[in-house]
Amino acid sequence: MTALTKTFKRIGCGVALAALFAAAAHGQDEASSADAFNIPEDISILGPSDPNLRQATATVNGTIITGTDVDHRVALIVAANEATPSEEELQRLRLQVFRNLIDETLQIQEARAQELTVTPEEVNETYSRLATERFNRTPAELDTHLTSIGSSAASLKRQIEGEMAWDRLLRRNVAPFVQVSAGEVNETWERIQQSRGTEEYRLGEIYLSATPTTRESVAENARRIVDQLRQGGSFVAYARQFSEASTAAVGGDLGWIRLEQLQNPQLEEVARSLSPGQLAGPIEIPGGFSILYLIDKRQVGVADPRDAIVSLLQIAIDFPQGTSEEDARQRIASFQQSVSQLRGCGEAQTSAASFGAQIVGNDIAVRALPEALQNTILQLNIGQSTPPFGSLEEGVRVLMLCGRDDPATEAAGPDRETILSQMEEDRINKRAQRYLRDLRRDAVIDYN
Repeated sequence: MTALTKTFKRIGCGVALAALFAAAAHGQDEASSADAFNIPEDISILGPSDPNLRQATATVNGTIITGTDVDHRVALIVAANEATPSEEELQRLRLQVFRNLIDETLQIQEARAQELTVTPEEVNETYSRLATERFNRTPAELDTHLTSIGSSAASLKRQIEGEMAWDRLLRRNVAPFVQVSAGEVNETWERIQQSRGTEEYRLGEIYLSATPTTRESVAENARRIVDQLRQGGSFVAYARQFSEASTAAVGGDLGWIRLEQLQNPQLEEVARSLSPGQLAGPIEIPGGFSILYLIDKRQVGVADPRDAIVSLLQIAIDFPQGTSEEDARQRIASFQQSVSQLRGCGEAQTSAASFGAQIVGNDIAVRALPEALQNTILQLNIGQSTPPFGSLEEGVRVLMLCGRDDPATEAAGPDRETILSQMEEDRINKRAQRYLRDLRRDAVIDYN
């Protein structure tokens, strides 16, 4: 999801025509009023003809980027983070988005020059799929939603076009020329086999390239991004907008990897010290700065109990509106006692209604449950229940364990094909950065 959301208002043709007809009806009266000003019929506008027109911020090889374009893309980021940035941070964000739009424009132009143009039909198809799968809306509903947050469908579609164009360029001009030898793959695979029982990491990364002349400004920008993320910003949203790595399109997700696959001792050391949910950075590495986010970790070649599939019954009670806390406490105590007397899931399904409870059953991976419940569920035997949890407003419930399928022990780490793919991706990423630098260097950009 550009990953993933200008005040863009459209006046319907009917409204516009109604206004036109109304103006015609009153034309004679208005003409007599205008005569009082002695305005000539043939006039020349000396200033801006439209006070609401947004002027160009830059022209990139003849393509105009306006302030409205920047505003709409900024609105997407702000909405994705569900937080209102300070005015100072907003200005910094606008500057970074402006740079991103220049890169995006160069990528689209390069794709067209090489006859790899992304068609409007392809963009619309991706937009429709995004609306359904990520936003749970129809395309028309997503149009309205984007407008309501100060963005537009055009802005999101432009980002989709840029990502698709860049992907096609890399597939044609970079990927075919990246080679990883069987010896390199085997060496990495053997090292991973020797590390059986050690940990495997699922990392998110935001990479910002830097040169000696831009080092300080890039470092400062990276620090601001880290500050925003620590205040609750969406890592996926920031990765999609700011990261220069090829993983930006998937929110910076590197997937499950061994730390050796990072091929950078400094990043390995930092990642090893993180716990799931922790953020680190900016970390200076050759060519720029990295921000790391540990999504999860597991042991290589050892089954993770959290991958067990459990069959659960949710037994729940609600409280009528106006129930006092004292009454709620008494009903919760009675509910807990009634649940404790149930002899397994079979009896629960037939007896729960007798004490006013509702039953819902489902099979789910332990990992998919809230973290606070995972360890509790793993400690249960068949027929046992969690302690009650919930609130007066949302109701109180327990989860009863009806069955459990433990995960099979996996092979020690990724197979050779996965290692090959990850090594190729890393090399494609490095060449892609050089490719984009070449496009920037050869571009003709006029700034206002």
